[in-house]
Amino acid sequence: MKGKISKDDWVGMFREIGLTDEDMMKWHRVFEKRHPGGHEDFLAWLSLSPDDIADIRARSK
Repeated sequence: MKGKISKDDWVGMFREIGLTDEDMMKWHRVFEKRHPGGHEDFLAWLSLSPDDIADIRARSK
């Protein structure tokens, strides 16, 4: 799909600004805590599988 951003694109942007794996996990934790439904929607928007979404959300709690 034209213009679609992948998980790898998103991670690449985070890396480009200097975020570490731990920084990215912190970002997920804050997103999950403040906006759980939005976090799930965002992960789906990245075309992640339901299993991957569930795994990321579980690790973000």
